[in-house]
Amino acid sequence: MRQLIKNVHLLTMDEQYTEIPNAYVLIEDETIKQIGRMVEPLPQVDTVIDGNEGILLPGMINTHTHVGMIPFRSLGDDVPDRLRRFLFPLEQVMTKELARASAQYATAEMLLSGVTSFCDMYYFEDDIAEAVAEMESRAILGETIIEMATCDFTTPEQALDWCDETFIQKWQHHPLITPAIAPHATNTNSPELLARIIDLGKKHQVPITMHVAEMTYEMTEFAEKYQQTPIAFLNDLGYFDHHFIMAHCIFTEESDLALLDDKQVSVAHCIGANTKSAKGVAPVKAMLTHHWDVGLGTDGPSSGNTLDLFTQMRMFANFHKTYEHDRGIFPAKEIVALATIGGAKVLGLDTLVGSIEVGKKADVTLIETQSLNMFPIFDAYSALVYSANAGNVSDVWVNGKHLVANKKLVKHDSQKLKTNLVKQMDTFIAEAQKRAATIK
Repeated sequence: MRQLIKNVHLLTMDEQYTEIPNAYVLIEDETIKQIGRMVEPLPQVDTVIDGNEGILLPGMINTHTHVGMIPFRSLGDDVPDRLRRFLFPLEQVMTKELARASAQYATAEMLLSGVTSFCDMYYFEDDIAEAVAEMESRAILGETIIEMATCDFTTPEQALDWCDETFIQKWQHHPLITPAIAPHATNTNSPELLARIIDLGKKHQVPITMHVAEMTYEMTEFAEKYQQTPIAFLNDLGYFDHHFIMAHCIFTEESDLALLDDKQVSVAHCIGANTKSAKGVAPVKAMLTHHWDVGLGTDGPSSGNTLDLFTQMRMFANFHKTYEHDRGIFPAKEIVALATIGGAKVLGLDTLVGSIEVGKKADVTLIETQSLNMFPIFDAYSALVYSANAGNVSDVWVNGKHLVANKKLVKHDSQKLKTNLVKQMDTFIAEAQKRAATIK
């Protein structure tokens, strides 16, 4: 199958930020085979898609989310300590059917907003993997490990044994799904369990993802108990000798940056969720100066509410320019890089996706430029960061498959996905309403 996307403004997001106006991209099966200007003789193909002068860029990459949590969206958004008052209790009524329906809905939302790869952490992750595979998105999916009884396992040891014996082996060689282990946080797992998790990750050579340096009480606990930061503690356990994806890292300290100067460090930066919860702004400028890989994440639909990266890019620009008191810092093209090739590096997928280059997988997103909010365009990168929104996403391909066309899912019905999710939410809604009624 040969597809030609023509008449586009191409942002390759390669190392040179190569930008090609009036361009085309040839996709053969799942691979990018050729790129060039429209003045060249166009290759013979099976299908031609006219980009109508839209912006074609690599599929965006959401480095941290919880796709099973759509039911939590807009619940207790302004309530202090929402994690313990709403999230943990309500997760006890989560079912595999609800997690699966939520995952399909969330994946659809991401595809329609131009996100082609994501990293997830939740429960019933095998059912979520089935749902994501059916949606044909690319994803790293991690089963949550936490030292408490959860909706799918009574103990963390059971969850970890299941990862070892079943989950990882089932999905390890899937073309789109990468299994992972997802310890919830540094302070919700014992040192012994964290040591076992890193050993298991190395045994199977699968990624590990975890919330790190996100909470003030987490930082206090580690300072008092271990006289270390959480990052230093994890370094002693060997986490940075492995593919380890840290989410948040709001309270990264100078000593952490210096400690890991010679390590490969990956951070999922969730500016929307971090600032909504009033936790703070992670020192991304310093991280990048120390050559840490940083990508953008939405967090879950309860923490960040939306699952698109347009929102994150704009918030990133506004907050970090203010945080650094420098309007010129992080020009738009660098922010687009964080949403594409930066995210690919964080997830360890940069040899496959994250830029539009010959030989890479055809994960690409087309942004239409005919809507009122997209005129005029003096700089395509600025248009994406400051003008565009998820509604401007026209077409999306993952692994060469055309999954969104003319702003609609090709293989699924959005309304049916919503109806299926609603059917699974009765018990959840009843419990949520009870809890909401207790809030003064």
